[in-house]
Amino acid sequence: MSNGIEQFESRRRLLSPIERTSEVWFGLIMVLTLTCSLSVAEAGQADVRQMLIDALGCNLAWGIIDGFMYLAAAFGDRGQTIAARRALLDANNGSERRAIFEWAVPPTLNQVLTAEEIDSLSLRINKLPESQRTPRLTRDDWKGALGVFLLVVLSTFPVVVPFIIFTEPLRALRTSNAIAIVLLFITGYKFGQYSGYRPWAMGAVVTVFAVALVAVTMRLGG
Repeated sequence: MSNGIEQFESRRRLLSPIERTSEVWFGLIMVLTLTCSLSVAEAGQADVRQMLIDALGCNLAWGIIDGFMYLAAAFGDRGQTIAARRALLDANNGSERRAIFEWAVPPTLNQVLTAEEIDSLSLRINKLPESQRTPRLTRDDWKGALGVFLLVVLSTFPVVVPFIIFTEPLRALRTSNAIAIVLLFITGYKFGQYSGYRPWAMGAVVTVFAVALVAVTMRLGG
């Protein structure tokens, strides 16, 4: 029971567990694509230094992009909420209100709501004071976007640190790959716990899938 409560409580946080793990996956896949593209047989200190700069710059850029997309999604969701309320105000009959609820609320809730309950809820929603007429970003939205940015950027460092510590490129690459695989498995395991699927299996699937994505990206010249 406590696990279920924790899952629902986590939705009140700025970033849900799914959002946090997906951003870490994205950051790891991006930096792995760069580290694995390094030719350890021919790489010198200048090559390693350039790879580190490229890895950090890439994830900085994508952290900014992902943060912007997070803000865009939050803005769009808030706009849909305002649009749904206006549609309820303009609805002329029960069938129109039912259609609005089918669009605005989760399918499970739609299946259990009766026509009378929808009418009652519509009246109660319409009586609420209108806080705003147009969607706006809140402080929490900006905090969430910052969290997205930091997750993508910070996921770079565990993978590139071995290239700073070890002078031998091959040893650094093997250590870097091992760290990335461990991180992918741990985040996959946590994702399995949250989604209700077998954590060990999910950890393995995420790891294999992420490594495959890195290989495909490199093959396509990414």
